[in-house]
Amino acid sequence: MAQAKSWVLMKHFDGFPKASDFGVKVEELPEPKDGEVLLEAVFLSVDPYIRLFSKMYMKEGDVMIGTQVAKVIQSKNSAFPVGSHVVSSCGWTTHSISDGKDLTPVMADWPKDVSLSLALGAIGMPGLTALYGVEEVLDPKAGETLLVNAAAGAVGSVVGQIAKIKGCKVVGSAGSEAKVAFLKELGFDETFNYKTVSSLEEALRKASPDGYDCFFENVGGHFSNVAFQQMKNFGRVAVCGSISIYNDSTPQIGIFPHMTINHKQLKIEGFQDTRWKHKDAESLKRLMAWCKQGKLQCREHITKGFENMPAAFMGMLDGDNIGKAIVAV
Repeated sequence: MAQAKSWVLMKHFDGFPKASDFGVKVEELPEPKDGEVLLEAVFLSVDPYIRLFSKMYMKEGDVMIGTQVAKVIQSKNSAFPVGSHVVSSCGWTTHSISDGKDLTPVMADWPKDVSLSLALGAIGMPGLTALYGVEEVLDPKAGETLLVNAAAGAVGSVVGQIAKIKGCKVVGSAGSEAKVAFLKELGFDETFNYKTVSSLEEALRKASPDGYDCFFENVGGHFSNVAFQQMKNFGRVAVCGSISIYNDSTPQIGIFPHMTINHKQLKIEGFQDTRWKHKDAESLKRLMAWCKQGKLQCREHITKGFENMPAAFMGMLDGDNIGKAIVAV
């Protein structure tokens, strides 16, 4: 029998999460039945969507939601042999039992010199989100200008690199000088620290005086209102997230940019990567190829120790990470 240790939601978040909102549950797991496997977590992911979805889909006492790369340590399912690795959505737990329906095998030809943690980052859901947001929603052409905010995060950093591969001018904003330096390393054409500029409007105009063809939106709130004003006619906006408002206790009431949207004839589309799930296998191979070719840099912010899951999650929400935030067991 295996003992599973899990982080649970003790109390729904009120504003920014607190350590007291989390608790630990320990339970003994039964032996796997026919068709089942026993999994052991290797890497766990902390992502902004967890903050949003916790109030939408979780009850107090539930195991925290999230994905992990896990190793199969017992198997009664021939599709998942002992020693193989999978991506699982079983949440913040060290061990779990699965019937295999919610598991995605790590690609069979995963290179030995590439960390499996990237299956939670640039070669996983964040990378797919970036790819589909750029290709399926924005569809940028060579020579166009693309703006991405939260550009040093797991999704934004991949967005900018894919746009450069496609021949775009890329402008990225981030929240520290270290993050801005990272974006320059990635080859972004223009970058700025939104926390230190005197005027966001002036910073955006200076970065691209002619405006923006594409805007990959991760932040929401004030940034959106300002950026919409600088979109070109017929500009496209891919709405991936709105992290600036996830921790608000009271919903924001902002400027309503409908006149701008109408006047500029903007196309604004919200999306989730699961819409194109049928393309995932081929898309992951493309992301991995770019990684191996050096066209896609995959920065990670790794926290060691399952006991540090809440701290890693809160740090990610506070902007501590450059690249993908990962917890290594």
